[in-house]
Amino acid sequence: MEIQLYQVDAFADRAFSGNPAAVCQLDEWIDDERLQQIAEENNLSETAFYVVVDEGIELRWFTPEHEVDLCGHATLATAHVLFEHQQFSSKQIHFFTKSGDLIVSKSSACEQMYDMNFPASLPSVVETSDLLLSSLGVSQSEVLGVRAAQDYLVVLPSEAEVRAVSPNFSVMAKLDRRGVIVTAAGDAVDFVSRCFYPKYRVNEDPVTGSAHCQMAPYWAEKLAKTKLVAKQLSKRTGTIFCHLKGDRVILSGKAADYLVGKIIID
Repeated sequence: MEIQLYQVDAFADRAFSGNPAAVCQLDEWIDDERLQQIAEENNLSETAFYVVVDEGIELRWFTPEHEVDLCGHATLATAHVLFEHQQFSSKQIHFFTKSGDLIVSKSSACEQMYDMNFPASLPSVVETSDLLLSSLGVSQSEVLGVRAAQDYLVVLPSEAEVRAVSPNFSVMAKLDRRGVIVTAAGDAVDFVSRCFYPKYRVNEDPVTGSAHCQMAPYWAEKLAKTKLVAKQLSKRTGTIFCHLKGDRVILSGKAADYLVGKIIID
C-alpha cells in the first residue's frame, strides 16, 4: 500500500517556521491502529488524514500518542494541499470532523492566506490548583486568572513572563485537561501565548490553532475588539489572525511546503 504524504509548515510564510504537519491522502479509511502507527512514525505534533467524499472531505488528526477532536494547523495544512496540490476547484472546502463541520477558504485579504471557520469556546473561570502552578513554575501572585475548556488557560501579567515560563512536563502530564496555554497581552500584537501538551507527547506545540479558539473569545472580550493579531512564542513562532464572529472564530494564516513523498507499507 502506498499513501501520498505531504509535510507543510502551517501558520508560516516560509519553510522551517510555523508548525509542521503531515498530511496523508487516503482513498478510503484504513484501521485506526495503522493511522496511529503512521502518526507515531511521522513524529510531528499532528498528522492529518483525509478522504474525499461526495459532500466534501472527511478529516481526522492524530498526535504521536492519540487521536484529537480538533487541530487547527493540520487543517490549514490539509487545505493548502487540496488547493495547491490537488487543484481543488471550489472556493471553500467543507471538512467533516469530530468537532463538526469546518470550512476553509482562500482569504480575500491575501492570496497566500487561508481562512478557517472554527467553533469558538470561551473558557470558564476555575480554581487555581497547586499542581497547575507547580507544573508552570509560577506562583498564585503571578497569575491573573485561570480558565478551562479543553485546556487550562493561564493568563500572566506580561509577554516577558510568558516567555520565561519553564514547565515541568512530568507534573503537567498529570493534569486533567488536554494541555496548558499561557497567554498575556502582547507588546507588538494583541496577545501572545505558549502551548504545552505533554500528555499527547507534544511538550511545546509550535503554533496551535485550536488553542486560539479558546484565546480569541477571551481576548476579544478583554480588549473589546473582534479582530485580533496573535503570536505564539515558540522557538519556531507563528502569527495567527483571529476574527470572532458570534460563536465562531475565523483563524487566518499562511502555509509553506516542505516535503512531498510516499509512505510505503507492506
